[in-house]
Amino acid sequence: MRSVVYFLSGMLLMALVFTGIALKKADPTTTPVDVSADGRPQYKWYPPMLPSQLDFCGEVVPLDRWEVRERLDRELLTNAYLHGSQLYVLKLAGRYFPAIEARLKANGVPDDFKYVCVAESSLSQNALSGVGAASFWQFMKDTGPAYGLEINDEVDERFNAVKATDAACAYFKTAYAKFGTWTAAAASYNCGQAGYANQAEFQGAQNYYDLIFPDETNRYVFRILALKYILSHPKNFGLMIENSDEYQPLKSRVVEVTESVSNLADFAKTNNTTYKMLKIYNPWLRAHKLTVKPGKKYEIELPL
Repeated sequence: MRSVVYFLSGMLLMALVFTGIALKKADPTTTPVDVSADGRPQYKWYPPMLPSQLDFCGEVVPLDRWEVRERLDRELLTNAYLHGSQLYVLKLAGRYFPAIEARLKANGVPDDFKYVCVAESSLSQNALSGVGAASFWQFMKDTGPAYGLEINDEVDERFNAVKATDAACAYFKTAYAKFGTWTAAAASYNCGQAGYANQAEFQGAQNYYDLIFPDETNRYVFRILALKYILSHPKNFGLMIENSDEYQPLKSRVVEVTESVSNLADFAKTNNTTYKMLKIYNPWLRAHKLTVKPGKKYEIELPL
């Protein structure tokens, strides 16, 4: 009899607990949605919490300074609620981050620079800006060749993730040697090394956080920091993505081309694939043909 009483008491207690939870969830002061008088939902939006500490490439962000905290806060507010866009970036990261991370490491550039790539292009291999900057790292057509990228009517290596990352690394290392910090190197990627140097000389300071720039550069590093924080802790921002949701790197085989190809569609068919897949795997091929100069060769990736 006593066991029955204990059992019934336990059941009653559980019922009261679940009732309390249910009532709490139904309480409009604790739900993310209110209902207006006319029955329409009114969503509640809260500002994301700032991290207690943050760094870029191991360089501490001085969050004890009010203006630094507010600039980071602005970029978190701007980027935290772009749920569709950020989920897509997280999916793309599964495909492109492994190659980008490998090239950053091979070049001795800190891993955090992958978030510069996100800030520039949202990991879109076909991204084109209004001024002609292209693909992952948004190199300009006249800047790319200075960092080893071939750019012409038929070939544009700005669209090659590996080669473009190597080119970006060459830039970052040069900027780091000039300015002494990776934060300054990242900022100069937006305003140019000359632009950063001119502001540093005029203002008598070298540290990015002690300088004021035109608004785009003022926001640039903080956008990178916000993206790093959001993408490193996606579930804290309601981005419920699992590893299985990410797009996987494309598996490919490499065909070495040492002679000109007059028709890339025919080339694709000869190699048991389609022109569409050829262009997906090799977005750096920008024409219907490929001219190969004597002594030159290209590596074309094809579906495995």
